[in-house]
Amino acid sequence: MIHGEKIHRTGRVIALALFALLVTQPGCKTADGQSNSSAHPPFVEAGDLGDIRRRGTLRVLIPNLERSSFLPRRGSPLDDERELIQDFADLEGLEVYWIVIDARSDLIRYLLEGKGDLIAANLTATAQRRKRVSFTVPVKLVREQVVTRKSDLTIHEPADLQGRRIAVRRSSSFWTTLHTLQKQYPGIEILEVPENLDTDELLHRVAKRRLDLTVADSNLLQTTLAYRDDLRVACDLTEDVAVGWAVRPDSKELLRTLNRFLSDFQLTRRREANHTGDLAQIREKKVLRMLTRNSAATYFLWRGRLMGFDYELARLLAQSLGLRLDVVIPRRGENLLTMLTEGQGDLIAASLTPNDDHRLQGIEFTRPYNYATQVVVARADEMNLKSPADLANRTIYVRHSGPYWSTLSQLRKGGIPLSLQAAPEHLETEELVGLVANAIYPLTVADSHILDIELTWRGDVKAAFPIGNPVPLVWAVRDSNPDLLAAVNAFLEAEYRGLTYNVLRRKYFEDPKKIRQHVKYRSKDGTLSPYDDLVKRYADEYDFDWRLIVSQIYQESGFDSQARSFAGAMGLLQVLPRTGLDMGETDLLSPEANIRAGLSYLAWVRERFDEDLSVRDRMWFTLAGYNVGAGHVRDARRIAAEEGLNPDRWFDNVERAMLLLSRPEYARRAQHGYCRGMEPVAYVREIQSRYEAYIGTLASQQYPDIRG
Repeated sequence: MIHGEKIHRTGRVIALALFALLVTQPGCKTADGQSNSSAHPPFVEAGDLGDIRRRGTLRVLIPNLERSSFLPRRGSPLDDERELIQDFADLEGLEVYWIVIDARSDLIRYLLEGKGDLIAANLTATAQRRKRVSFTVPVKLVREQVVTRKSDLTIHEPADLQGRRIAVRRSSSFWTTLHTLQKQYPGIEILEVPENLDTDELLHRVAKRRLDLTVADSNLLQTTLAYRDDLRVACDLTEDVAVGWAVRPDSKELLRTLNRFLSDFQLTRRREANHTGDLAQIREKKVLRMLTRNSAATYFLWRGRLMGFDYELARLLAQSLGLRLDVVIPRRGENLLTMLTEGQGDLIAASLTPNDDHRLQGIEFTRPYNYATQVVVARADEMNLKSPADLANRTIYVRHSGPYWSTLSQLRKGGIPLSLQAAPEHLETEELVGLVANAIYPLTVADSHILDIELTWRGDVKAAFPIGNPVPLVWAVRDSNPDLLAAVNAFLEAEYRGLTYNVLRRKYFEDPKKIRQHVKYRSKDGTLSPYDDLVKRYADEYDFDWRLIVSQIYQESGFDSQARSFAGAMGLLQVLPRTGLDMGETDLLSPEANIRAGLSYLAWVRERFDEDLSVRDRMWFTLAGYNVGAGHVRDARRIAAEEGLNPDRWFDNVERAMLLLSRPEYARRAQHGYCRGMEPVAYVREIQSRYEAYIGTLASQQYPDIRG
């Protein structure tokens, strides 16, 4: 099964209507693993570079990335490879059409059949593969390495693999390597695993003792070991081997042009990781390095999409300068300001508040790009808070180390007898807001832009009133980079409160996802919604309980078929347009098309979780995955196991771990990074509660004597 996604840069026209006509079959998902349909590429053609230039589209075959859809980190080979192809396409004036293949074993076959122009899959150039396709010069050199659990210290060299079972895909180069090694060490057992299991899933199964050992390329392992510490490299199986892109043997001009591009890149690439040069040096490297935090206000992964107000604004800045944006997130113990002065990045874009201490560290601030005010956060039904004077004899929880503590202390010194309590230092502002919503804390304080993001999806808290004046939010560069500072300021001045800026601001801080015009619909005569008949038809097709789907539809849209979310999702089940296009559904405001698309995607998400889970827990995992992305749910299951919770149970177990993903110390260890965990937790609980109410309602109508 293959999937397609066309990637466009800012300013390019998206031919949605044409694309929709080309996508014809159900079951595909995009290269970032978000949608769920299966579509053939728009055409079959086995031409060379001349044909590619004439049509203006480069078709790139890549493996199914859903399981490894990840938050890009420094040195990620999958991210680097895709960026490199995009750079090549830009030089050639081509659009990139990513064609996602479910089974890696099909990659070469699809290439030879003319369903793609090149393969980019971290593919080792083995002798067997070279008989079928032509490889470019190496994109990188890697080693094939055996991986085991961190606690397994019994393997140090290939001879130690005697009597061990090693799980790999038949289509991988590891399969050939291991069979060659097996001739020397007959006691090695090779276990074939399904082709749709990616490296990350195999590594996870090894860590959890579901598999004994596996093999991975060193570059992928380096990225994986940056966020999980329960695995170790046992030994190398090979010396350095070449990884390249594959083309058809008769695509000689394409091969020559790719080789020239890769050779230029390899020869001109600077090897040093850090540099502190100004805009001229940045232009030479063609990359703007953005230092930021993995948070809801700056940069995060949502349903496989990279998002964040600062991220999207910085991406526009990079594009205006003709640069590629590279996002750098600090690891545990790293400081953004220190990283900037050391040359690990060029720009900090992380909602900074300017102060003189920063300037003493060699930092220069840009002009403001946003403003924030500290506001008192109360439950939505709180009616007695209008001004600071109303805080008398009230208790407020904030972190002692945060700026809110100082502000509240000044109010207390000014004569307001409020009770100031220290919240645990590990709790983020968003978590404190959640504790207020759940009546665990009476009040807290948050920056207005942080609370605005929370209010786009929840309605159980509110900003009671501001304390203090608005303060500017700025980006930062080194004070030795005046040209970069001037360029950033010119960009911000041109964009601030302009059309694009306002669209982004509304998207992240103003447009509520949940505050919609809900249609009130009472159950009568066994009816739960205006769409029961449609839901029953498609729920039966995909093996879901129709009452649960009705509950989900209410949660997503309140039965408003015209609903639109902050991220552009549409209709009853809030299907993203890209998902609809992949499945051949263009009218997502049509109730039937939306339900059909949403349930097809929901069924696909369900397949991401093991069949041996209980039916109920698999359903809760599926709903959480629909809301926030299956990758975040898998991260939460891993953290649950580490915290002594049951990774196979949602309520009171994985949902608790999901909440931890909003904390930096846990987000750093997660493959998919930061997650606003309160949202999927509330999402599943509300759907489940309403579902049980529906069951009770229908039962009482069918059997009127039943009570409770």
